[in-house]
Amino acid sequence: MAALVPRIRGFNLAVLVITPALGLYGLCTVPFNLATTIFSAIFYVFSMLGITAGYHRLYSHRAYSASVPIQLFLLLAGASAVQGSALWWCRSHRSHHRYTDTPLDPYNSHRGLLYTHIGWMVLKPAPSPGSSEENPGTGSRLDGKPGRSNDSDLRNDKLVMWQHVNYFPIAFFMGYFLPCLVAGWGWGDWRGGLYFAGMVRLTLVHHCTFCVNSLAHYLGTTPYDDKLSPRDHIITAIVTLGEGHHNFHHQFPTDYRNAIKWYQWDPTKWFIWTCSKLGLAYHLKTFPSNEIKKGELTMKMKQLKQEQDSLTWHKEVADLPVVTWEHFQDQAKERTLVLIAGFIHDCTAFAQNHPGGAMIVEKSSGKDMTAAFFGGIYSHSNAAHNLLSMMRVGVLEGGVETTHDAPPERVVANLRPEDINIDFRVPPARKLMIVEATKTQQDLQ
Repeated sequence: MAALVPRIRGFNLAVLVITPALGLYGLCTVPFNLATTIFSAIFYVFSMLGITAGYHRLYSHRAYSASVPIQLFLLLAGASAVQGSALWWCRSHRSHHRYTDTPLDPYNSHRGLLYTHIGWMVLKPAPSPGSSEENPGTGSRLDGKPGRSNDSDLRNDKLVMWQHVNYFPIAFFMGYFLPCLVAGWGWGDWRGGLYFAGMVRLTLVHHCTFCVNSLAHYLGTTPYDDKLSPRDHIITAIVTLGEGHHNFHHQFPTDYRNAIKWYQWDPTKWFIWTCSKLGLAYHLKTFPSNEIKKGELTMKMKQLKQEQDSLTWHKEVADLPVVTWEHFQDQAKERTLVLIAGFIHDCTAFAQNHPGGAMIVEKSSGKDMTAAFFGGIYSHSNAAHNLLSMMRVGVLEGGVETTHDAPPERVVANLRPEDINIDFRVPPARKLMIVEATKTQQDLQ
């Protein structure tokens, strides 16, 4: 515990403790005022846009370019959130993207939900033995120092540096004093302006923003990639003006959008788009839709592959015994064996469940019923074909293609695959299968 004291960020701790405490006091002592409540909500959106559209998408990722008035608007709005200067915030965020989920990530998800939510804000980083920018995956995972990130573009930005140098007076005025002034001068609610529009609003801004670093790495889905921890979730998207579509963002960080579906909540995207239509923002970057769809398809295929692997499939040709016609006839006298598409099927247990009655199946024993099964008498459904394949017990000699790597005793003499339609031999469920690429499959590279 004593070792933690020198690492405490005093200003941050004071802001994160005193602000909600005063907000709670105000909730208990200050009468409700509708005008102040509406203003607090508007000022909440103002502060959040400073972080989402300003600190995050404009300055951290350069996802678009903005005119000077919009830059000034966003820098003042970001300061009203009291989360540090744009330079400090963006430097940490760029480090987070460069070293996501490693000891050099300033809010590494492996350090736990509490640390990623608020711990990294109140504790200065301590050296992590063995970790470096060249080898970020080693060393202690608990107190790693954030990796370096390039912030030269920000240091060459006059507005960013103006805000950085004057951050504390700007943050105090925008975060605490201004909401009090507006509510006081506007409708006489000085205390409500201080406690509701100031303290309560700021507490909500803090913890809703922090959810992107914490909950957005634990809660939700991974529709674009699951290699790292970021996830998409509607709750974090709602409270952060669209930042909760975090899986998309980590895959395509330079895209000015965090959500691309028409029904997904991303007010920050709409704000930036509106500014572009008004001539206040330009060079809006979007990732190629073809590559975005590849990411979606990959994850869908991965989920389907997992489901595919959980199912029970019929035996492969190489695993079935090759049976002569004579042996097939002898065995068909003892059990209900039906030949279809070169495969011998044991239908004994199924006969009683056949929709057309057991007699139809039993009378087919010992016979080649390929034509009848595939439309001669009745064109069976895909489900029937899939079920039939699970009854395979053998391959008729000369009646079906075997695999090239089958042992010598399984190779069929006088094989004529063209005699049996491929649609008959392969069950519908196996005509479209997902396979994993290997290093030897050069044609897939």
